[in-house]
Amino acid sequence: MKDVKRIVLTGGPCAGKTTALVRIMEHFSSRGFKVFTIPEVPTIFLQAGMDYLTKNQQWFYEGEKDTLKTQLALEDYFYDMAQTIDEPVLIVCDRGALDISAYLNKPMWAKITGLCGVDNEQLLHRYDAVLHLVSAANGAEQYYNTTTNEKRTEDIEGARTLDRKVIEAWSGHPHLRVINNHDNFDTKLNRVIKEISTVLGLPLPITEERKYIVKIVSDDIPNAVQSEIIQTYLVADPDCEVRLRRRIWEGGKTVNVHTTKKHLPNHEEIETERQVSDALYESLMSQADPYRHTIHKLRKSFIWEGQYFELDQYLDRLNGLVILETKGITQNEDVKFPPYIKVVEDITGRQQYYNYILSLNK
Repeated sequence: MKDVKRIVLTGGPCAGKTTALVRIMEHFSSRGFKVFTIPEVPTIFLQAGMDYLTKNQQWFYEGEKDTLKTQLALEDYFYDMAQTIDEPVLIVCDRGALDISAYLNKPMWAKITGLCGVDNEQLLHRYDAVLHLVSAANGAEQYYNTTTNEKRTEDIEGARTLDRKVIEAWSGHPHLRVINNHDNFDTKLNRVIKEISTVLGLPLPITEERKYIVKIVSDDIPNAVQSEIIQTYLVADPDCEVRLRRRIWEGGKTVNVHTTKKHLPNHEEIETERQVSDALYESLMSQADPYRHTIHKLRKSFIWEGQYFELDQYLDRLNGLVILETKGITQNEDVKFPPYIKVVEDITGRQQYYNYILSLNK
């Protein structure tokens, strides 16, 4: 079976997906990949006459069920076609199956997926990565409009709500990446290219995310996605860092991810991730590095003014350490700190605060 990478490009309204798809097609086609782009199925249905705002619940139900069936079928058709092509293939889906769940109540979604013979776990496993582009309504309000898409009806608050619901729908995916808004839209597009390059196993320059030791002023962080992380480092070659991470979300959803970072001599690295079963997780734990402690922390992930953050509260032997990490904020860009966080110290680039170093027995 040919190794075909399937990626979802999603996000709230007015996030830049259309422009990003063009950039992806141009960039990876020029690097020898055959790129398929699966169109946004709800847009196809809308153009054909579907009304997702109808008060006719039977019509709405049939429309959503057929939207999911069409989404899955299109992806499968192009996956089958990819098997016949000699060059490496990248399939980019303009939204994926779980996007549909953000617009439905849980009972209706459960009924639809049951009729289609799938569940949330299976739908998560269909894709190698999910890239969520933050809506312009969240931190770049001056660029938010409904004129570039005649089917877009959400006001700014509605767009922000959809942004959050879509992230929650994909929160169990091991390679969910949230792409910030930036003053320069090219920066946002470049982050998309970088994340896809990581999935494809292409070498990338080593970059530092911005990190800060902080104090939490208020535990009430609006719209945060909470999870528990148990991270164990495994015995590895000197030029490699191998970790095994179990992440548990509220409600009991659990994902295990095995990550390998291979450091190259020209200040580049190749990072590969794969999801593993509970049985394989337990087996791999036998390879735990005896010179390192397991990292245990609680994480709150959230968007503030268009920027994405991860707030980690460390437990056990590191209890009391709280680190705020930005995602995709460039070196010359100002960080928009939320009011419920007080910055104590900028620790960007300080190796003693890397999880890999914090795990060392001391």
